[in-house]
Amino acid sequence: MMNSSPAGPGPAAPAATATAAPAVRVEGLTVVRGGRTVLHGLDLEVARGSITGLLGPSGCGKSTLLRAIVGVQRTAGGRVEVLGEPAGGAGLRHRVGYVTQAPSVYGDLSVIENLDYFAAVLGAPRTDPARVIAQVGLAGHERDTADRLSGGQRARVSLAAALLGTPELLVLDEPTVGLDPVLRQDLWRLFRSLADQGATLLVSSHVMDEATRCDRLLLMREGRLLADDTPAELLRSTGTADIDSAFLDLVESTR
Repeated sequence: MMNSSPAGPGPAAPAATATAAPAVRVEGLTVVRGGRTVLHGLDLEVARGSITGLLGPSGCGKSTLLRAIVGVQRTAGGRVEVLGEPAGGAGLRHRVGYVTQAPSVYGDLSVIENLDYFAAVLGAPRTDPARVIAQVGLAGHERDTADRLSGGQRARVSLAAALLGTPELLVLDEPTVGLDPVLRQDLWRLFRSLADQGATLLVSSHVMDEATRCDRLLLMREGRLLADDTPAELLRSTGTADIDSAFLDLVESTR
């Protein structure tokens, strides 16, 4: 977990207008690791006040792209701008919340101790830990130590930490992996509520049925974008009945 959310308790940024600058702008992004090109000159934008899904099979470069957006990935070329600033800039530390695939909490601390610590580091309101615990459905587990929680519960603690301070942009790497269907549904309701309040969410997943919950989709394969469109338009343009089939159709068309 890495959070750069604002210290103030006020609402998130207002919803985007048609002419608003995007929350994220990526131009010509190239990443090379171990002599292998992982991302191939990506160009994309993420609209403010929206939920954008980043979908694709494991190993296609989703996490690398998210790391570049939050400014912790070394790049070989291109430009990444976040909320009007270069990715990773000091001015973004209190505006961006980031949840990695692996839960990032202290195992020997309780849920509330973890969140109290992160809130103090961020300068978030003292009431924020209780608020985010309720948001992610961990009420009743405040005194449980993190190393005694299930994997899904630890992931929710990381998400709760990222929500401290009401960040403008949430970058979530596989936030629902390992969660049961009911909790997944609850979290997607939370994501939609945050977007309705003006936050921007970029959510990666390899579960194609989560695509219909997004306003826009970025479909990736082997470090390249196959599509950047709304779910409805992807289905229309491919003539398919679901995003899984649309993805396969796009793969075939690029061979």
